[in-house]
Amino acid sequence: MMFGPGEHFDYRLCAACGCLQIAEIPADLSRHYGAGYYSFGERTTPGRLSGLLVRARNRHLIGRKNPLGWALAKLRPFRALASLQPLGLRLDVRIVDVGCGSGELLLALQSAGYTRLHGVDPFIEQDLDLGGGLRVQKAELEALPASAFDLVMFHHSLEHIVDEPAALRAAHRLLVPGGRCLVRIPTVSSHAWQHYGVDWCALDAPRHLALHSRQSIGLLAERCGFRVSRITDDADAFQFWGSEQYRRGIPLMRSGCHDIAPAPGAFTAAQLRDMDRRADRLNREQAGDQIAVELQRVE
Repeated sequence: MMFGPGEHFDYRLCAACGCLQIAEIPADLSRHYGAGYYSFGERTTPGRLSGLLVRARNRHLIGRKNPLGWALAKLRPFRALASLQPLGLRLDVRIVDVGCGSGELLLALQSAGYTRLHGVDPFIEQDLDLGGGLRVQKAELEALPASAFDLVMFHHSLEHIVDEPAALRAAHRLLVPGGRCLVRIPTVSSHAWQHYGVDWCALDAPRHLALHSRQSIGLLAERCGFRVSRITDDADAFQFWGSEQYRRGIPLMRSGCHDIAPAPGAFTAAQLRDMDRRADRLNREQAGDQIAVELQRVE
């Protein structure tokens, strides 16, 4: 339903741990990532003033509090960046973002003051030089040196990986002793999955190969040399308006979509505000459909 071809895929729900997994991985996954896929989009370069505003917001989101940044973060949230705040990271920590696409989050981290950043994504066309020493490498995790990073991040990329245990074990190898891994994923331990079922927008068949429960991500982490130290719900209103559109047969990347070219009267301003409030409430109740899982490397 992202691009709307109308294909169907079977998924199986584990009776033991609640993980939802695709029954058969398509032979050619690449054809399901169209040219319009969001993480491969072109980067925009902000002007001088907008760049200063973005920097103020980004620094606020990582814990360098400032009033302007607070206001901008309310106006234009950036949940991926905000998910790092609980980690209390120094600006000189070594970070690698796995499956980072065109590097939007890395550039935001750079603007916030982080200086030792690296990206890796096997599906980009070629290596990217983002400036200031920041590079995104077209490679698999195995190509990176051992014990080279303090933090390995999977921001909505782990669910796209065919062999998740291999990916997390590779992350374990990349980390220094005491290093951490941040995994942001959709979760079936949520109101949205229970309410919308196959119309849940974060199901995203067939790109999402495994959609974890809160229990199953913990079991996977233990298998791969980690323990879960924190789970934070960071879902937003997309779980509602995206799923409601799918129920109406409206693809995400087509005219008529609320985020692309909304149809007149699709959602009122009052409905969208209510969706925001409901998303915040579900996050507080640990029933949101997106979670940030902090994993501690076990020695």
